[in-house]
Amino acid sequence: MMPSGDLEQRIQVLEDIEAIKRLKHMYCGYCDDHYDADALADLFVEDAVWDGRERGRNEGREAIRAFFKNAPNRLPFAIHMVLNPIIEVDGDRATGIWYLFQPCTYADGGKAVWGSARYDEEYVRVNGEWKFQNLTLTSHFWTPFDGKGWVETQFA
Repeated sequence: MMPSGDLEQRIQVLEDIEAIKRLKHMYCGYCDDHYDADALADLFVEDAVWDGRERGRNEGREAIRAFFKNAPNRLPFAIHMVLNPIIEVDGDRATGIWYLFQPCTYADGGKAVWGSARYDEEYVRVNGEWKFQNLTLTSHFWTPFDGKGWVETQFA
């Protein structure tokens, strides 16, 4: 919902929403680039939390970096497609909800898997730049693709 107020304030909120979308898109891109752990960690504030529930909870930037360093060993291939963002900005803080649809490959047995989840996120502006404060991933499903899909035949 667009806040009431002067035009400058309303434009700032729209610019903040776009900056948060870019932050999320960078997150997805770094994940899809073999989980670039250093680049991913830089998207989070020092005391951030990445909570994947059944995938584990990581408190602090260094724990998040370590988690992503190991991610390619679990998921050697993933394409993060995020949809339907709902972003609310309140000054230098914001919240966001995103839905994830993701084809990926589990390293365990080289299984092709479809996944769906919801991201609930909190952001904070630090020195004029938006960062993740808290990210929670709640899974809906991670189900085998019928057959080996892209694992067996990348291009039909």
